[in-house]
Amino acid sequence: MIFRWENEQLVGELPHARAVFSSAGGGVSTGPFASLNLGLLTDDAPENVAENRRRLGETVGHPWPRFCYGRQVHGTTVRRATEPPSAERPYTEEDGQATALTDAAAIVFTADCLPVLLAAPGGVAALHCGWRPLAGGIVAEGVRALREVAGESEIVAALGPAARGCCYEVGEEVHAHFAAYDARRGERNLDLAAVAAQQLRDAGVDTVHDVELCTMCDARFFSHRRDKGITGRQAGVICRA
Repeated sequence: MIFRWENEQLVGELPHARAVFSSAGGGVSTGPFASLNLGLLTDDAPENVAENRRRLGETVGHPWPRFCYGRQVHGTTVRRATEPPSAERPYTEEDGQATALTDAAAIVFTADCLPVLLAAPGGVAALHCGWRPLAGGIVAEGVRALREVAGESEIVAALGPAARGCCYEVGEEVHAHFAAYDARRGERNLDLAAVAAQQLRDAGVDTVHDVELCTMCDARFFSHRRDKGITGRQAGVICRA
């Protein structure tokens, strides 16, 4: 694995990019949000989340708020980001960010969904991949967005911690969306990472790194399902190097 633990976060050096998958450790939050909760839309104290985001920025190498992100709605919209959100450019509904900025990072927040990070010589992208975005085509759209902002060049991908095939149970209506993939595990379980990896290959991404960690059975991470909906948010972050 190209990723290593650094300040309780998974850090990897991809070609032309620095990638970080945060964990639940290394922050200041308490209770069900202990300790590096990055989600403002939780019941955690906003000042704790602000400090946690500041710490994440130190690990990534860009100060908060130089991060590109949107309001995630389990959709397939990927913003071609020319600047981070601000009072002049408010947050809109987006489940992915692609950018050529050298002074900002792309980020998505997760608590079981799969964070997919993309790196190319001229840009980076971060995608929030639950089953709905994967079924809707967010991976192909993310690759397309990165090529638009970075130019036609080789792309490398990294798959982060998420609910994996060992734990992630879904109904037949969800399995039906992925019948063409070798992603069913046993009677009910679905391997989202296997779906994403195949979709990346179909989109022309030949190199896919996978941390192979499950948020549901690994207590180092927040998990919406394991913690019955009361939990924090971790992130997948990538910036140009």
